[in-house]
Amino acid sequence: MVIFKENTLDIEIYLELRKSVKWKKLSKEQAKRALKNSLYTICAYDFDFPIGMGRLVGDGAVICYVQDLVVRPEAQAAGVGGQILEMLIAYAESLRLEGTELMLDLMCAKGREEFYKNHGFLARPTENLGPGMIQYLKDNY
Repeated sequence: MVIFKENTLDIEIYLELRKSVKWKKLSKEQAKRALKNSLYTICAYDFDFPIGMGRLVGDGAVICYVQDLVVRPEAQAAGVGGQILEMLIAYAESLRLEGTELMLDLMCAKGREEFYKNHGFLARPTENLGPGMIQYLKDNY
């Protein structure tokens, strides 16, 4: 039985779930700060075992980002990721001021575009929107 817990994601579970899908390793301090500065987190548990999580960041008025959406490989294709994403979308919608538009953005892993399209996201570039872009800031070693 899958249960969802809001805003209880801790550093250890966050790092463990990221590791389960082979994402870049973060320091504990990075994870601590990331979680502290999140607008909203959701964690999915199969009984007491964490199987997925999502994290929303942003200013809560003009723009929000689905920053993390992770489901352990062994729990994928069971609908958990879709449930987490819908909870993130609903939370972002709850922040939107009446009569305004709030942008909800994300950068998805290659090959996951259809999943997000199925939840109402548009792939960029489009006729009016250019491609998403990224820059990594790091020490030069």
